[in-house]
Amino acid sequence: MAKNLRLKAARAEKDMTQGDLAEAVGVSRQTIHAIEKGEYNPTIRLCRAICRVLGKTLDELFWEEEETEQ
Repeated sequence: MAKNLRLKAARAEKDMTQGDLAEAVGVSRQTIHAIEKGEYNPTIRLCRAICRVLGKTLDELFWEEEETEQ
């Protein structure tokens, strides 16, 4: 699992710490840290909660970019 740099960037855009985001969605700061490092695969419910707080879509934060065939 790759690092989630899109989540980290979106959180930074909102000027939120990992702790701020964790509190907003009801998880520990360590959970947010693990998601950003690619060490934890969040549930769809948690993904949606994070998206709501950050004002982003699931596609923008979580879905892997598909490789286009050429």
